[in-house]
Amino acid sequence: MAFVETGDMNTAYGVVFPDLPGCFSAGDTYEDAIKNAHEALAFHIAGLKEDGLEIPAPRTLEKIKEEWKDWNEWKTEYDFVVASIDLMPPYGTEKILVSMDAGLIARIDRVAKNRSEFLASAVERFLDEEPARLYT
Repeated sequence: MAFVETGDMNTAYGVVFPDLPGCFSAGDTYEDAIKNAHEALAFHIAGLKEDGLEIPAPRTLEKIKEEWKDWNEWKTEYDFVVASIDLMPPYGTEKILVSMDAGLIARIDRVAKNRSEFLASAVERFLDEEPARLYT
């Protein structure tokens, strides 16, 4: 779980991970901040593993509110949303079988040259943006 501090024309969007002290990221837009947060999370986890340190189990939002030392400051001083940032494998693709409505496939084919790229882009955008809509 990540907290994304909303930015504006003069301030970047900031991302912190309450369960991983020292893991943070930022971006000029919300989308950039989320993309950079994925990279920061992967880098931080890789560093913990390399150093032989334990990866902390994620806490629920309720537990973070109870236990995170910075919670009181964040809830009163920052305008933020809660986002789900998954640890993604570094690179590569995996072939999968997807079934969907034929009409929807036809609509995709009218606007995209490559179904896989289109679907991957749409899913990534949804996963990066939807959690923010759920918590705002």
